[in-house]
Amino acid sequence: MHKNRLEAFSDGVLAIAITIMVLELKAPSHGSSFNDLSGLLPNFGAYVLSFLYIGIYWNNHHHMLHTVKHVGAGMLWHNLHLLFWLSLFPVSTAWAGHHPDQPVPVAVYGFVLAMAGLAYFLLQQSIIAHQGKNSLLAEAVGSDWKGKLCVVLYFAAVLLAFVEPWFSNAIYLGVALLWVVPDRRIERTLGRHQNE
Repeated sequence: MHKNRLEAFSDGVLAIAITIMVLELKAPSHGSSFNDLSGLLPNFGAYVLSFLYIGIYWNNHHHMLHTVKHVGAGMLWHNLHLLFWLSLFPVSTAWAGHHPDQPVPVAVYGFVLAMAGLAYFLLQQSIIAHQGKNSLLAEAVGSDWKGKLCVVLYFAAVLLAFVEPWFSNAIYLGVALLWVVPDRRIERTLGRHQNE
């Protein structure tokens, strides 16, 4: 199977998730001043963070699939597993946005982030297993310390939410900022192989 169908379906799911998240932002029903918007700040902040995360996943997923020549059944299921967790971003974002200082919503948000990170790692490993240990993706990601570290940080933040939710929120933001810096490993590897 060619990868175009997998890419198109994944892009559609991510676009719908972003759309659902933005629909959760409600304009103030009373008042027309900037002060009336202040009540939206926690929800807007959660939306921006989750939008950023979905953008990071979309970007990295796009680059990762550039290394794929043929899609296997295991890759399809691992991709669906990733999309399952990403599709939960709207509900976890809305809940955490309404209650950014409460342990359970902040922990649930982190759990969804952790499971999405784990699912991405499993998809990556599925692609490497399908294409071999000498594949472009295996060469590009190496040991993938950054991906593994982030999953550990998410799970730590889930536990920290029951101590101080703002510590968890800071970790979620910090991990996002770590990934905003473009990860050029795959681009460099592809470029090296095209020049050979």
